[in-house]
Amino acid sequence: MSTPLPFGPDYGFGLYVHWPYCSKICPYCDFNVYTAKGRDSRSLVEAISRDLARHAEALPDHPQLGSVYFGGGTPSLLGAGDIALLIELAERSFGLAPDVEITLEANPNDVLAADLEAWSAAGVNRLSVGLQSLDDAALAFLGRDHDAANARLAADAALTTFDNVTLDLIYARPGQSAESWKAELTDALSLGAPHLSLYELTIEERTAFGKRAARGELIPMEDDDQADLYELTQEVAEAHGLPAYEVSNHARSSGTQSQHNLTYWRGGDWIGLGPGAHGRLTVDGQRVATHAALKPAEYIASVDTGLSPEPLSSLDTARELLALGLRPAEGFDLSRIEALIDARTDPETLATLKTNGLISETGTNVALTAEGRLLADRIAAELSP
Repeated sequence: MSTPLPFGPDYGFGLYVHWPYCSKICPYCDFNVYTAKGRDSRSLVEAISRDLARHAEALPDHPQLGSVYFGGGTPSLLGAGDIALLIELAERSFGLAPDVEITLEANPNDVLAADLEAWSAAGVNRLSVGLQSLDDAALAFLGRDHDAANARLAADAALTTFDNVTLDLIYARPGQSAESWKAELTDALSLGAPHLSLYELTIEERTAFGKRAARGELIPMEDDDQADLYELTQEVAEAHGLPAYEVSNHARSSGTQSQHNLTYWRGGDWIGLGPGAHGRLTVDGQRVATHAALKPAEYIASVDTGLSPEPLSSLDTARELLALGLRPAEGFDLSRIEALIDARTDPETLATLKTNGLISETGTNVALTAEGRLLADRIAAELSP
């Protein structure tokens, strides 16, 4: 009997589709995105379809897909017919598990303008609505094209059609007080969504915010103040029945946790389609990475050339599994890392982290404590081989 691999489709198998077009580019966004105006959507949909077919040819042995995730960019700009087409192709190519989770990221204005029943009929059963804030001044600062009233209307509309809805919000904005964030978060929780993704504002160098910060026109919140808001976020969300099951994600129950993201965190396999999409696959027992061309035109031109996966070393795989695996509250089994690198995790480092109240241990499983989540990246680096 062969030894089970410490990564691969046994830990989840998903499909990520990156739609790179947006009505406008937000000043904080560091994703691979482009303005939608004047773009040829049809050629990109056809290219993603061909890319899906070549992945099916390259992966003859696979389980059914447990999740499909349309991200971006703004995939809610896609027509319901195109969404249905890609889901149908995924089902024909790989099969869909009976309880498959199919997520569509959507902007509030698109939610209000779209036929949500058509999205549901296409196969979408989970909607991720990018509210980002429920404060008009904050939405203007963040460069959003909706206001707080439409954010609430969009959340209500989404919850009327879909049982599984997640709302995204951005906090730790410059000058934001604990009192105002607590009120805004409480307001968001009152909308009734079973899942919230709550992200601290990150100023990336190449974004419009990054350029403003470099000129001294925007001062990011101090780290200690961000940490205070993070702890407040955990307390308020848990008190309202949405405890954190991952560093930035909160769910009412295990049934409303993001199964697609759990595939990432648990070390499963996923196919990445669309400009700039990344994938992680297991081919003949080897962990490999795929990287799609960034620009839409280059991606469209590249999809007929065949896959060129990059083999990952055992050390790189171990480090990636650990960095991602520590994020969910369920923790990570360190024996999977030790099997990859044939070495034990440093017991002194584990003991120190445990003494400092940053991790808990159950056998070979290590999980971050509430205090440890504040230092997730640092702890992963300390435990990394």
